[in-house]
Amino acid sequence: MALSAGSALAAGEGAPHLNGAELNLLWVIPFAGILLSIAIFPLVAGEFWHHHFGKISALWALSFLVPFALIFGFDLALYEVIHVGLLEYIPFIILLLSLFTVAGGVRVTGTLRGTPEMNTGILLLGTVIASWMGTTGAAMLLIRPILNANEDRKHKVHVVVFFIFLVANVGGSLTPLGDPPLFLGFLKGVSFFWPTTHMLAPMALVSVILLVLFYGIDKYFWAKESEEVRAVPSTAGEKIALEGKFNILLLAGVVGAVLLSGVWKPGISLVIYHVPWDIQNIVRDVLLLAIAFISWKVTSLESRLANGFTWFPILEVAKLFAGIFLTIIPAIAILKAGTDGSLRDVVSAVSTETGEPVNMAYFWLTGILSSFLDNAPTYLVFFNTAGGDAQELMGPMANTLLAISAGAVFMGANSYIGNAPNFMVKAIAEERGIAMPSFFGYMIWSGLILMPIFLLISFVFFA
Repeated sequence: MALSAGSALAAGEGAPHLNGAELNLLWVIPFAGILLSIAIFPLVAGEFWHHHFGKISALWALSFLVPFALIFGFDLALYEVIHVGLLEYIPFIILLLSLFTVAGGVRVTGTLRGTPEMNTGILLLGTVIASWMGTTGAAMLLIRPILNANEDRKHKVHVVVFFIFLVANVGGSLTPLGDPPLFLGFLKGVSFFWPTTHMLAPMALVSVILLVLFYGIDKYFWAKESEEVRAVPSTAGEKIALEGKFNILLLAGVVGAVLLSGVWKPGISLVIYHVPWDIQNIVRDVLLLAIAFISWKVTSLESRLANGFTWFPILEVAKLFAGIFLTIIPAIAILKAGTDGSLRDVVSAVSTETGEPVNMAYFWLTGILSSFLDNAPTYLVFFNTAGGDAQELMGPMANTLLAISAGAVFMGANSYIGNAPNFMVKAIAEERGIAMPSFFGYMIWSGLILMPIFLLISFVFFA
């Protein structure tokens, strides 16, 4: 079938263009299907899911791509696959692979005891460093040490859940290096330290509440542990040390490669089926793969095995998110259509009839959509809805930009797929034998703990 007028070739470029205004919400069914599969299959058919989750992910992707190609044409379908593959999925997986490999080469030796004080300290450390090395980098660096510290404890699910809340999400609030939405804002003209000065107060309030709450919960569960677990071990005096310290330098290299791709703009692109693949992004991905390779070669296999390192978590994420990135295409397109799309009521809710921004609505709508969609394009949609002028948004509309930024970063913690490291942390924890909550089970945790905190934030900062 030929492209309709709304899906006509992009002006002057010859590239197929998907007009989200043409899509109804039925196109979101495959995306909802893969989310429900992630939520339900591990509960009702765990063994089947463990061996066939890749096939299920592919099935949902095809359930979107096949009818999409038949209705809108093969050219547009191919363009969308190449576009999301080259510009979103492949960079996403390469970054995760690099951080997973490098951080997996850092091993803490000595005796770390999973006491409430130790666990709270690790969460605090992760929250602090996440803004400077990324939530993914901080999560991959610290998840194994905190799991090792709590290895003998019976009650430790809450430790991983709060780790996702703080290290994998809230901690990335203060710089563009911390979380993809803020990096996207940096590329759009938001100054590097704008999040540091404006996000500090809400981030500190959320973090302090979560850390205090975690300490109380962990103290309660620590008291329920056996005397053997709570007893001071004979190895308690062992000196804490790091193996694979060279990987710390490689982590800095990962951060540098990502930052390079944002500030170096030579204006050179390799065009693959109308998709411009910028040279800075190619260089970044090559550097990240090289860093991962160097880490694998210089770190002893014995140290990685002692660290509980295997490739299964990254393979699980790669297969599931391939389906997610494809089936999310129509959802993002509908959202980008703004008031012309099927989600027009959502987009219209962020401003009054006179055009004044409703900052509380910006916070909640950006956040709720970021909980299930890619938070970077969701941030961009509402950034543009608010006018898209970085100087204006950093000035008179600073509170609107704060609402968009806080919603995108904080509420990535609401679900396992809200931010890149969430699912990776879950996968690593499950591989270590921890019975993590199901998809919906985790949302009960986030609903009971995070939603009241976010409600407080919305009234304190955006009412």
